[in-house]
Amino acid sequence: MITNTEVASLEGKPGNFKVLLQNRPRYIDPAKCTGCGQCAQVCPVTAVNEFDCGLDLRAATYIRYAQAVPLAYSIDRELCIGCGLCEKVCLAGAVKYADCIRERELQVGALILATGNEVFDPSHQVEYGYTESPNVVTSMEFERILSASGPYMGHLMRPYDRQEPGKIAWIQCVGSRSSHNGAHDYCSAVCCMYAIKEAVIAKEHASAETDAAIFYMDMRTCGKDFEAYRRRAEDEHGVRFVRSRIHTVEPVHDGDLRLTYSDENGALKSEIFNLVVLSVGFQVGRKMVEMADRLNVPLNKHRFAETDGFVPVQTHRPGIFVCGALQGPKDIPQSVMDASAAAAVSEALLSGARWSQTKAQIMPPEHNVTGEPPRIGVFVCQCGINIGGVVDVPEVRAYAQNLPYVVYVEDNLYTCSQDTQVKMAEVIRDQGINRVVVAACTPKTHEGLFQETLQNAGLNKYLFEMANIRNQDSWVHSNDPEEATQKAKDLVRMAVAKASLLEPLQESELNMNSEGLVIGGGIAGMTAAKNLAEQGYTVHLVERSPELGGQARSLYQTWKGDLIQEHLNDLIGAIESNPHIAVHVGTELKNVEGFVGNFKSTLVSNGTQNTIEYGVALIATGAQEFKPDEYLYGQDPRVMTHLELDRHFMEDDPALKAVNTAVFIQCVGSREPQRPYCSRVCCSHSIESALHLKHLNPEMTVYILYRDIRTYGERESLYRKAREAGVIFVRYALDHKPKVSAGSDHLDIEVMDHILGQPLLIQADLLSLATAIVPHRDETLAQHFKIPMNQDGFFVEAHAKLGPSEFATDGVFLCGMAHYPKPMDEATAQALAASSRAVTLLARKNIHMSGTVAYANPNLCSSCGVCVQLCPYSAPAFMEDGPFAGKAEINPILCKGCGLCVSSCRSGALRLKGFDDGQILAMIQES
Repeated sequence: MITNTEVASLEGKPGNFKVLLQNRPRYIDPAKCTGCGQCAQVCPVTAVNEFDCGLDLRAATYIRYAQAVPLAYSIDRELCIGCGLCEKVCLAGAVKYADCIRERELQVGALILATGNEVFDPSHQVEYGYTESPNVVTSMEFERILSASGPYMGHLMRPYDRQEPGKIAWIQCVGSRSSHNGAHDYCSAVCCMYAIKEAVIAKEHASAETDAAIFYMDMRTCGKDFEAYRRRAEDEHGVRFVRSRIHTVEPVHDGDLRLTYSDENGALKSEIFNLVVLSVGFQVGRKMVEMADRLNVPLNKHRFAETDGFVPVQTHRPGIFVCGALQGPKDIPQSVMDASAAAAVSEALLSGARWSQTKAQIMPPEHNVTGEPPRIGVFVCQCGINIGGVVDVPEVRAYAQNLPYVVYVEDNLYTCSQDTQVKMAEVIRDQGINRVVVAACTPKTHEGLFQETLQNAGLNKYLFEMANIRNQDSWVHSNDPEEATQKAKDLVRMAVAKASLLEPLQESELNMNSEGLVIGGGIAGMTAAKNLAEQGYTVHLVERSPELGGQARSLYQTWKGDLIQEHLNDLIGAIESNPHIAVHVGTELKNVEGFVGNFKSTLVSNGTQNTIEYGVALIATGAQEFKPDEYLYGQDPRVMTHLELDRHFMEDDPALKAVNTAVFIQCVGSREPQRPYCSRVCCSHSIESALHLKHLNPEMTVYILYRDIRTYGERESLYRKAREAGVIFVRYALDHKPKVSAGSDHLDIEVMDHILGQPLLIQADLLSLATAIVPHRDETLAQHFKIPMNQDGFFVEAHAKLGPSEFATDGVFLCGMAHYPKPMDEATAQALAASSRAVTLLARKNIHMSGTVAYANPNLCSSCGVCVQLCPYSAPAFMEDGPFAGKAEINPILCKGCGLCVSSCRSGALRLKGFDDGQILAMIQES
């Protein structure tokens, strides 16, 4: 990890680049700095704290934020007055006033640009009063206000008088979807969701009822579960959504602000708010543009990286890849997918050099604690004010010191930070600690981190217990600090009681089968299979239909105008000619046996069975177009779905040129009670089709009837082009859907005009329905691989943000529309991401499984079979021979440690390692 460094130049070609790095001086040696902060405390110079968006101050000697990596201070020499105090107090001798720029060369095979972007500066948009009123803040500033480590320690305050605001307004599309005063005409894609999130969190942080209102043009909640989140914000939290573009923010008395706007009925209204949040968009910064110029990476007119239309992470310079917001505006899940996708194409480029420069991580020898009395170390986390703002952490720390077997206790601001992890390992070694309790947040996200710290200190990773005093305490008892503190003591006492009985556990080691299985032969499945093959792995590609291609066979062109069929044919040709790919079309997967690294399945095609073995599986089963029963679909040939219209485009149907009036109806089957989700692609697809109709016949009248236009990101250019081309957009409400009737010469379509408040009758020759994308809801496949499915029928990923391309089931990965509706470029990126995640297993010779698994005592087993029936992972089975034939045994490889079998065992024959009866009873006795 090389921080504070820029790429100065790049020479060479893919696979053999020479990179010149320039490391800027910090004036404090990070190798010597201990992060104690003495230098900052004595520094007499104050400056604006950029990380907190100017809402507070910092010293000229500073650290950017509490969890910085590395945790080392720097000196701002432009502000430093040269007093020398920091050097005098630094006991580590880390201050280096003579520090200078250093250069370094690296030989690399590929580059991945993940430099992100910056937020729009609304200073030039005087109508919002950003520079005039301290109570007009940007969304980034409001994030810092809400943050536990921010300038107000997470307390909801307005900058003007540090009072809690009772009414807060969010103004959307500031710096986006506009071409005035330096704004950008694209949509920044994330602003709608972060405004809703901020409104919900603000209401949760407030000590009294807070009125939160979001003023918007189109609410673009089109990601997975985004629409449901918006509904919960409105129905459960009381967030108001006001469709109106705010023209002016007017300061009034005591720092308040007046917003005047017209509602959907055209009535002029005025409201006074205590705080206004400007939802600012994304833009690529000047330094990033300069870097792209140095690397000869072309940027588009919006200054985002130009990428290949069908490989969205490939720049126009070979060997250089891009991910995240530098490629275009996007949210965290898509950025994470892009990051793994960029890794995948880099892996394919450099696969011949795999392991050639890898060093094995050498852990210290594990200390044998058998027979030793427990020596427990307790580490209590403040987590800013997430915990410390409610729980009296020093009191909990003092309480823990007197618990049995506890020999060391300390509290930290952030126990998960890098410096605390290093210190924790040192304390474990120095104090002879043989069991550790961390009282902090959720083990779901942090248990692995702390277990790794134990390993670095020479302890078995399972000699660790975590007390969740955030999710289970401070968050749910935020209004009662005294009770929350008492509960924290209870949770720590219970964790210590269990920790005293913990024993080292061993993990099973498995050999890894290096072949992969991809289920689904659409764009996503073929892309994943092709990438795995390019990295040298054998792949079985299984498609249930007689041919490859999936839904892409019905698509005409991408939103950028790239013809899809040409690319699809090239991709199919590459798949069929690759010797590493075994294509199984017209084939069904009948069963799945085994576990990660060692799966076995039977493929059935035309009555013939074929058994294959593989190490990982990628699910890319796609989705399909919804067939509606409204708007005369199936009754009148002039009514068709958007995929059916695409087929007319591909066939170059001359009848389309004779159409005088065409109408598109959006959200057919989407965003309704039966399918409450947004299908994401429909707005862009319909507008692109409308533009193509106008291209075929410029005199054609085209209407698009919509609820919200969701042309997110750079797709906003389609919306603008359509309006410029004369496409007419008419908004309708869900409770006033368009009505369609058939005439002899035309279709009569009646819709309520939201501006005039009067019904509008359109006589159309063609009606295209933007129908929902619906999943296959393949429950059999879900059962085969033990993978979850949500109520809409889409598969559920391991983590919405951190693991969007993988399942909780080890060795099984996810991509494409089986995950959620998405356009081709995003499906391709997720397919590459799934391939990259799969290679993290395929590239190994062996893997280790969790030690927290169930085990059976056959002497107590009554052979009732309840465990066999209940286990969702098929871990229990009856022994077939030997002295215990007919008794249950647990396959530790399949077991996920859920404890379902243990809790259901009537004879007490089953136990769960790490959660044995004695350990659980000890916690109960201390509760």
